[in-house]
Amino acid sequence: MMIMEEYSVLVVDDEDEIRDAIGIYLKNEGIKVLKAKDGIEALMVLEEEEVHLIIMDIMMPRMDGIKATFKIRESKKIPIIMLSAKSEDMDKILGLNIGADDYVTKPFNPLELIARVKSQLRRYIRFGNYKENKNAIVVRGLTLNKDAKTAMVDGKEVSLTLTEYKILKLLMENKGRVFSIEHIYESVWQEPFYNGENTVAVHIRRIREKIEINPREPEYLKVVWGIGYKIEKQKINTNMLYSRYIFNSYSIYSMYRCFKS
Repeated sequence: MMIMEEYSVLVVDDEDEIRDAIGIYLKNEGIKVLKAKDGIEALMVLEEEEVHLIIMDIMMPRMDGIKATFKIRESKKIPIIMLSAKSEDMDKILGLNIGADDYVTKPFNPLELIARVKSQLRRYIRFGNYKENKNAIVVRGLTLNKDAKTAMVDGKEVSLTLTEYKILKLLMENKGRVFSIEHIYESVWQEPFYNGENTVAVHIRRIREKIEINPREPEYLKVVWGIGYKIEKQKINTNMLYSRYIFNSYSIYSMYRCFKS
């Protein structure tokens, strides 16, 4: 039997009343509730909190549900249930095509929505994605598997030495936090820091050569001059997302019209 208190759901909707109403029903089931009013806030919450399922509205300001789902699907497999006031077939097809697991049309029966949430959580747990998620650290296209002590970049495994793995693990577990060279050395080598600057710098360079497209302009492993190193938090490229959204929407719409004709 699932213990709902172990799971958290992120509710993303620009209407306060809808977020609050859904939150009440989820809390009545013992589920932890997180909230965001648009896609940008949702991505920020995902950076800081462990989330097991997302309820995502489509029509929102700044970043809508379509763009946010595109971005989330680049690194996470958690279930997404999409909400929309629209009932056209194309909206359902588009939502499911871009990575949503289920679709609910507004106005909806809250009890039905909660039932769908439970169903998606059961499926998520049953097929092992939850366990896999807890044993992996993901930053955009970079994934570190803590059990296997391996790393993957955009789906391709890269070979790390044990020391490189320990450095990357330290930084990825604390993404956004700057660590001094001394802190990195003493945490990884487990000995006092004396003249370890070059040792750390060499390992950082080797890690960059393995995980970065261009090691001279790193996207992940950043230097903060005079302080130390950090793993850059997730960046939001809204222009790229919007272009992909338009392209996919047009492609699906074209196929739909051909099918209907």
